[in-house]
Amino acid sequence: MTGDDLSAVLLAHLPPAALTWIESARAKVAVAPAVIGELFPAVGRCCGRATLRSGHAAIRGWTVDDAGRCLLLAMLPLPAPQLLVTVRELYSNGDAAERRGVLRALTLLGRRPGFGASGVPIVTDALRTNDPRLIGAALGDYAVAYLGDADYRQAVLKCVFYGIPLAGVAGLSQRADAELLRSLRNFALEREAAGRDIPADVRSLIEGPQVRR
Repeated sequence: MTGDDLSAVLLAHLPPAALTWIESARAKVAVAPAVIGELFPAVGRCCGRATLRSGHAAIRGWTVDDAGRCLLLAMLPLPAPQLLVTVRELYSNGDAAERRGVLRALTLLGRRPGFGASGVPIVTDALRTNDPRLIGAALGDYAVAYLGDADYRQAVLKCVFYGIPLAGVAGLSQRADAELLRSLRNFALEREAAGRDIPADVRSLIEGPQVRR
């Protein structure tokens, strides 16, 4: 998913007034990066919070305000160190929806020169929470690229325990290794012993081909 792809999906969901607002906001951020502190929280109010309807797997479960916030961050004309400072501030000071927007945007920001894995602490912070919205948003393509194996395994197991569908976890077929599969099998055995159902997505994963050793 590129910024252009995301922009096309979002614009198809916006009424004229919201479209005017987001285009104006993007233009302002491009020339005066500091205004993002005012505009970022306003995205939900000005553009809406409806679920995006799209065939793109990379934005499954995204909302209009998620996409709007991603596009604002993508417009920031900042070198990587300053960009990271701004992103951290928006995440630290934001509510759950704003934090989710930052997490979603990391996939686009991670492609910027010099940014790379510098956003991983934001991902790991979200994974330490008990908020399924943040946990799910943290496990996008950025986590696939940069999150360490141990943290990725722990995050998947946390999704299982919190009932977060594994279909929303990016890169599972790439990152599932023997240790993760062992943990999931142990989880399934414990569920069976307790007379409880095994989630269908867990069963599908542990019964499917093992893709990593």
